[in-house]
Amino acid sequence: MRLARIFICFLLAGILIRADNIFTPLIDAARNNDLAQVKALLKAGADANETNRYGISPLLMACQNGNAEIIKSLLAVGADANTHARSSETVLMTAARTGNAECVRALLAKGANVNAKERRGQTAIMWAAAEGHANVVKSLLEAGADFQTPLDGGFTPFLFAIREGRANVVKLLLQAGVDVNEPIRAKRKVGRGPQAGMTPLLMAVENGYFEMAIDLVKAGADPNDQRGGYTALHNITWVRKPNHGEDEDGAPPPDGSGNIDSLAFVRKLVALGANVNARIAKGHGGKNLLNTTGGTPFLLASKTADIALLKLLYDLGADPTITNVDGDTPLIAAAGFGTPTAGEVAGEEPEVLEVLEWLLTIGADINAVDKHGETAMHGAAYKNLPKVVHFLANHGAKVEVWNQKNNWGWTPLLIAEGFRPGNFKPSFETIAAIHQAMLACGVTPPPPTSAKGVNNSDFVPPEKKSIP
Repeated sequence: MRLARIFICFLLAGILIRADNIFTPLIDAARNNDLAQVKALLKAGADANETNRYGISPLLMACQNGNAEIIKSLLAVGADANTHARSSETVLMTAARTGNAECVRALLAKGANVNAKERRGQTAIMWAAAEGHANVVKSLLEAGADFQTPLDGGFTPFLFAIREGRANVVKLLLQAGVDVNEPIRAKRKVGRGPQAGMTPLLMAVENGYFEMAIDLVKAGADPNDQRGGYTALHNITWVRKPNHGEDEDGAPPPDGSGNIDSLAFVRKLVALGANVNARIAKGHGGKNLLNTTGGTPFLLASKTADIALLKLLYDLGADPTITNVDGDTPLIAAAGFGTPTAGEVAGEEPEVLEVLEWLLTIGADINAVDKHGETAMHGAAYKNLPKVVHFLANHGAKVEVWNQKNNWGWTPLLIAEGFRPGNFKPSFETIAAIHQAMLACGVTPPPPTSAKGVNNSDFVPPEKKSIP
């Protein structure tokens, strides 16, 4: 009985081994970097081109491990230098990604196709560039690798290297003759990839690689190029303070940015010819959106309440009186206009207050009105900033100017009550602040307004609350 059970166990094990068949002795030896065993098996007649049921070969395993000696041993007895996995990844691509230039050269010497493509169109040099393997890229270039043809999504080896912050590879490809101003020209949009027209410079800035960006400008990149929709100076305003996850002033630059932080980058970029007052030629706007058309870096930095950047731009010659095409001033933008969803955009209330106070010291008009009837007080209502409401009221904002309906029929009070695109939730603190500002000027606030989707009937104005 016991012998029968043992026999059955061995039988099942044999079935499982045959069914699984993941590793043959030669594949296993290559996987384990056992050069002596590989040589012994080859000498005994093992097939250097054998594959398991997943299409994995000894050569693929050796390339994955970056083991040049095993690769050479396999190639010497006839292993196919162009073999590939079922995913269409060639062994040259695997070796390029792994990063051992000696492995790559060994494959190339045996006829590996340097420009072979996997099913998505990527090549060995793209993989090496993205991983930052400069020596591999150099070997591939010497073998005639195509570094110009983009994928359908527009990416080239150069753009892969920039996106990943591979400065050494970027320099190599510049020396090879890439066009430093070549924008993305995608045949089709892939996922949430960058927009068509984005340049290498904008991509470097977008990813926080400031030192690399300066190197690109020194290599001929145009700092005022707007084919991506904006210039590098516009770009830095949301890189420094994105709408989600703001960075504190003085925080270290993102990984890969080298020895240049964002403010030093701005100084160097302007010194290299960037127009500090560049206006976006063709932007976008809409109801309760700050129209970026005509916007300067100073205007966009005002929107994110970035006091450090604003002061630097001003010192470098930024004109704080330039508005966008709708007539929105930096102060209107800083106060909160263009906020689609309060609490989910850059610029906390203390930062906004600091920026507003500074803008007034350099001559900003607190009573400016844009072409759509929006004022700074409208902005404070959009962003739900009650302290900003008090600040504006206490620093000369005229009730007869701001207590007016904009082109959409909304006063600051109506906006605070929930009349606005997207977020219909009222802000009772902002409502109370606007009531107080109106009462201080002798204006009686109207009763709460209700409409479809808006119900503020539970709001009790501060002037009617009982005093204990």
